[in-house]
Amino acid sequence: MRRLLIIEDDNDINRLLADFFSKESFQIQSAFSGTEAILYLEHDSFDMVLLDLMLPGMTGEEILAVLRTKQDTPVIVISAKDDKESKLHALRIGADDYVTKPFDLDILLARVETNLRRSTTHQNQQSTLFEYQDILLDQESRTVTVANVPLKLTGYEFDILALLMTNPQKVFTKGNIFESIWQEDSFGDEGTVSVHISHLRTKLGKINPDVQYIETVWGIGFKLCK
Repeated sequence: MRRLLIIEDDNDINRLLADFFSKESFQIQSAFSGTEAILYLEHDSFDMVLLDLMLPGMTGEEILAVLRTKQDTPVIVISAKDDKESKLHALRIGADDYVTKPFDLDILLARVETNLRRSTTHQNQQSTLFEYQDILLDQESRTVTVANVPLKLTGYEFDILALLMTNPQKVFTKGNIFESIWQEDSFGDEGTVSVHISHLRTKLGKINPDVQYIETVWGIGFKLCK
């Protein structure tokens, strides 16, 4: 049974989510504060996390930052914060998706299922190694090294880099990337791709600041640098 951690301090919303996803064959663990959530995350494993941002104890952003240093469990933020800055910040620090309140339960379920399919697909991938410049990417172990230094990536960052490395000379449009990685039509969500590309560039640059790895082809998309 798939395990779902719901981190939400509003009792009614937490119970609503727990009841709904229980009927969809999820095993539920509810947390009502940031500190409680961290305890569960440190001592147990989950297939998916639903995360509110405004929490007592620790904020959702703080929880996400801690989680991403240890694992790449899919995280969908569910928040009343509907401004662009909050959404972009959550994506930059590792959220896989962002849903604003009030939300439709059926649409939320569809997003959860999409992220779980992506995660399961990657776990079942055959061993494939890709090498470009000083980047070595292993799809089976989902590990990346740059100049022999391990590089920690979120699930989407890894998938984007793997996609680019499958055809280093190809220019991938934002729509290409979104539809390949998120496995759904972009519907104007291509800005999400830019956020993940920016974060990926930053991580690569911290290891090897003298090399540019991802090139922006203006008006088209992205490709690996020659």
